[in-house]
Amino acid sequence: MQWDKVIWLAIGVAGGLLIALVIYLAKRSSSFRIISQAKKIAEEIKESAHKEIENAKKAAVLEAKDEWFKQKKVMEDELKERQKELRDQERKYNERLSNLDKRLDALDKKENNLLGQEKKLKYKEEEINRKYQECEQFINAQKAKLEEIAGMSREQALQMMREELITQARQVAANDAKATIEQIKLDATKKASEILSTAIQRLAVDYVSETTVSVVPLPSDEMKGRIIGREGRNIRTFEKASGVDLIIDDTPEAVVLSCFDPVRREIARLSLEKLIADGRIHPGRIEEVISKTSKEMEETLIKIGEKAVLDNNIHNISANLIKILGRLNYRTSYGQNVLKHSMETAWICGMLAAELGLDQEIARRAGLLHDIGKAIDQEFEGTHAIIGANIARKNGESKIIVNAIEAHHEEVEPISVYAALVQAADAISGARPGARREMLETYMQRLTKLEEIANSVQGVNKSYAIQAGRELRIIVEPTLVEDAQTALLATEIAAQIEKEVQYPGQIKVTVIRETRQIAMAK
Repeated sequence: MQWDKVIWLAIGVAGGLLIALVIYLAKRSSSFRIISQAKKIAEEIKESAHKEIENAKKAAVLEAKDEWFKQKKVMEDELKERQKELRDQERKYNERLSNLDKRLDALDKKENNLLGQEKKLKYKEEEINRKYQECEQFINAQKAKLEEIAGMSREQALQMMREELITQARQVAANDAKATIEQIKLDATKKASEILSTAIQRLAVDYVSETTVSVVPLPSDEMKGRIIGREGRNIRTFEKASGVDLIIDDTPEAVVLSCFDPVRREIARLSLEKLIADGRIHPGRIEEVISKTSKEMEETLIKIGEKAVLDNNIHNISANLIKILGRLNYRTSYGQNVLKHSMETAWICGMLAAELGLDQEIARRAGLLHDIGKAIDQEFEGTHAIIGANIARKNGESKIIVNAIEAHHEEVEPISVYAALVQAADAISGARPGARREMLETYMQRLTKLEEIANSVQGVNKSYAIQAGRELRIIVEPTLVEDAQTALLATEIAAQIEKEVQYPGQIKVTVIRETRQIAMAK
């Protein structure tokens, strides 16, 4: 159709040109010859236009045929693809039908087996019922024979058995009541001792933080260069003479002394303060000051030890032990000053001995010396209790005192009541609130462990470790735990805590069971 329009448009244009030519020629000169030529030209144009139309038609037909063949090929390809998909679906459908047939056959077999088993079970049930009836008849016959032999009826035999069981139960209950009363007496005695020990906690003692470093203030940062010395000779001399690491960093107007031996660290601190105050800092002067300060420290230790002995009214104690006691003033355990702890333990031992009618001086002596091994435990192998017992033995202490020292952590068996007094006083002094501190990590681990132990028990809903881990409150599900079971649950959790957790003092376990009913008034 487009080619037809183009052809007719060409014909129109040609006709217009022809008419214009004719008009022009007519105007110029009307000549027959010119008209004849124009007609001839028009005939040629017309014939040419018809040829072009024919050619255009042929081209359009060929293009249409090509397009038709292309569309035909596309349709054939799509038809083949669809046929392939249909064949695949047909194959899958046939496979599924085959599988379903197999499953139906298997189900039929299972159904037949179940029917057979049902028949067998029914037969066995009938046989069991028959045998049960036979057993009932046999039991009744035996009961009749027993009644005939015993000369009493079944009701009379049951009454006799009931009375005998009641008598036995009363006897068992009486025995249990007696044992319970005895246990209550023991618990009361123990509770009284705890109350007495709690009353002794009125003692006020200062505590220092446990540390392995000391900070020495400087008048100015300029002093750091003088302490280091030329090419570091002053600081090397100081560390060699004192046995302490001297750390000089970016901290303004301060240096740090680091050493695990608290006495050496104190000597180094005092020596450095003297050197800074004097202003003369060189290797010779450093060695002189440290030597002088060490001698002064020996005298200071003796004074501290003598004061501790006099404060506890203890006599005839070795000078060597007095000096070692002085060293305890620079030793801490979980943030508690060991000398203050030893003195407090001695006071508590004396009070307990007075209440029990024992020798107070022996009790105080054992309490004061119980941790003496901590002063030199870096120098010997073994625990501080064993080291302290050996030191006391070498310095002429009695067998009772030596045993009280080495038994206060139950490493050996106690041979006297004084050893038990030292154990109790040591626990009171170390475990009372505020006496000692713990590292945050250890503290959090213990709290987490307490709650894990409680939450692992069936029936526990929530648990809370409160009062710095000294109390564990447990809330149980009222539908899973009865009131009578709460006491047993608390005892079991307390026993598990004693077995798995290391802690100072005591931990109170409280089990809470409550039922809440809520209604809304609208």
